[in-house]
Amino acid sequence: MVGASLAAQIFVVLSWILALAWLWHGLAALRGMATLPDLSRVDLDSMPPLSTGDGPDITVVVPARNEEKSIEATLRSLLACTGLRLEIVAVNDRSTDRTGERMEQVAAEAEAGGGAHRLRVMHIRELPAGWLGKPHAMALGAQQATSAWLLFTDGDVIFDRTALELAVRHAEAEKADHLVLAPTVVLKTLSEAAMLGVMNVLGGWTIRLWKAADPRAPDFIGVGGFNMIRREVYLSLGGFEALRMEVLDDLRLGWLVKRGGYRQRVAVGPDLVRVRWLQGALGVIHLAEKNAFAVYRYRVGITLLASLGLTAQIVWPLLAIAAGGWASAAGLLTYLSIALAYQASRREIRAPAWLAILFAPATAVVLYALLRSMMLALARGGVDWRGTRYSLEELRSNAGRGWGFWRARF
Repeated sequence: MVGASLAAQIFVVLSWILALAWLWHGLAALRGMATLPDLSRVDLDSMPPLSTGDGPDITVVVPARNEEKSIEATLRSLLACTGLRLEIVAVNDRSTDRTGERMEQVAAEAEAGGGAHRLRVMHIRELPAGWLGKPHAMALGAQQATSAWLLFTDGDVIFDRTALELAVRHAEAEKADHLVLAPTVVLKTLSEAAMLGVMNVLGGWTIRLWKAADPRAPDFIGVGGFNMIRREVYLSLGGFEALRMEVLDDLRLGWLVKRGGYRQRVAVGPDLVRVRWLQGALGVIHLAEKNAFAVYRYRVGITLLASLGLTAQIVWPLLAIAAGGWASAAGLLTYLSIALAYQASRREIRAPAWLAILFAPATAVVLYALLRSMMLALARGGVDWRGTRYSLEELRSNAGRGWGFWRARF
């Protein structure tokens, strides 16, 4: 009886520790996320003018492999941007569909239209040894750049016509070297919102977006849909040549910027940059296949430890609620605090706070996706992505150390 009573007391104490940790996290996120500038609310007339020269103001590198359904809309949205001159480099990375053809069609129309922007198309036929496809495509695209700013984006992103002018003018006003403008994920179902919300909330424990600008904080960020960097800084970091076998190329670039002591900034702007990232509630499983094991640098022990942590997050608050008494109060406080974390990112992810009630099943999907990513990589001896297999041995040897294995979202 004494042992059972002691175990019950320990359970209550641990339940409250978890609840208070989530409360601290939720309140910190509420305060911190509110400090991020919202570029969609900025008056362009109030911002300093661009430091223009004779050439383009920004080079946009758009790598794409088998993106025939979306690449045309992406390029047309870039060509419609106003307020600055764009140099767009569309890189067709060994596509087996009509991606390259659609790129060429848009480029021909842009040339005939004689607008302020330039669009050139590159076609990659073969992938050299020692490279992942996307870093290779971005490296080749960046070599064509002639402007002071580089923007790396994806072939399924849609830009508001003011997005790039706002981003460049904000970065110059902040004297930033690297700017991430958080994309708005287009959500079609509440289940998709629940999945995006839980990934955002879990990722917020290790990537505090509002701390990326603090040179004393370890937090950093990079986003594939909008990674904007000064070209001289990009070159000084070794460019994507330094990230040849990096699956998490966007995050790793952000880590290089922060480690190098350069000025990193994060901004939000609902609908300025839009992407249809999740295809259904279980879409994260496919997305995680390439990225999840890479988050933990392909290390089985650390991945299993992270999986154990996710399991505890799923089970413990529910057990506490079911236990009754003070434990139940702790479990309910945990879920209230999770809802605060959802609310903190309401501008970015548009997932209502009440979706916190789906935290456990959504986290279970994330857990399954993580374990599946690891098991597939181990079984295959590598990672399959967009028709190419990259060996696990080579990925591990190029993964690097010292940047926080857990510091990433899928």
